[in-house]
Amino acid sequence: MKRRNFIIKSTIGAASFSILSSASAYSLKPFKFLEMNKSNSFPFPLTIATWNFPNASKRAGELLAEGASALDAVEQGVMIEEADIRNTTVGKGGAPDRDGNVTLDACIMDATGNAGAVVYLKHTSHAVSVARKVMEETPHVMLAGEGADLFAAQQGFEKEELFTENSKEAYKEWLKNKEYKPIINIENHDTIGMLCIDKNGDLAGACTSSGLSYKVNGRVGDSPIIGSGLFIDNEVGGAVATGMGEAIMKSVGSFLIVELMRQGKSPQESCEEAINRIIKSNSNYKDFQAAFIAVNKKGEVGSHCIQKGFSYVKYQDGKNENVPSSYNF
Repeated sequence: MKRRNFIIKSTIGAASFSILSSASAYSLKPFKFLEMNKSNSFPFPLTIATWNFPNASKRAGELLAEGASALDAVEQGVMIEEADIRNTTVGKGGAPDRDGNVTLDACIMDATGNAGAVVYLKHTSHAVSVARKVMEETPHVMLAGEGADLFAAQQGFEKEELFTENSKEAYKEWLKNKEYKPIINIENHDTIGMLCIDKNGDLAGACTSSGLSYKVNGRVGDSPIIGSGLFIDNEVGGAVATGMGEAIMKSVGSFLIVELMRQGKSPQESCEEAINRIIKSNSNYKDFQAAFIAVNKKGEVGSHCIQKGFSYVKYQDGKNENVPSSYNF
């Protein structure tokens, strides 16, 4: 009996040691990974953004170089385009819906997993900043319509007229025929999405848009939807989308890309898989554009789209670079 008890105790002890050793090794991985990210062997800080918005990426990149957080950088970066009335797909001066309403959508997400979003915002050009206030000042993730505008006013945002003279003239022309047929890489050029990694290796992302030109009143696309237009996981990486929001929402594309990176795929492989899934589930895929950009914790970048013509901008070490995306067709 003594020998039997000895064998049982020895077996249990060995198993316990094995389990504890495995658990200890697992618990050390995040710590070890973060330590590596803080070293000079990684290309941080880093900014990438959809389309060729060099002023936005430069603003974010310079802030990161000065020691700003990734969250501050993505907000300030996309605000450049929200304020540019020459950009008819983002912020003030955005094209209206079919009833003449200029409405904005935006979201933001930080390294801790917190997120904020606004949809159908009518009176504040910096939708991304209102989204950040939703994240930081309320227990909610998303506010919509009149509630979003009221909240913006309560937070001190000045009421603005978003419908500019140029947009009004374009709208009058559209009313003559009322044709709704998105033009690839023009009509779909409706979003600036940005991902940043700061000097500490922490990620944040933002996405802001006035949506499709002459959309149905009340339409909301993927841009403000966490998991579709944007997703961040600070242990893995981040992804952001642009293009036909309906197709991107149905695939929950940004979340999919981050999960694929978690499984070991590169950002490029993950973006390609996300686009392939959209193509497989949409028989009319040749009639629209959808595109993704992604970055992992190592600072590796990927991008892919359906149609030729999409590019992204990358700011690193003081250099702004417009990078053509790979594509299927």
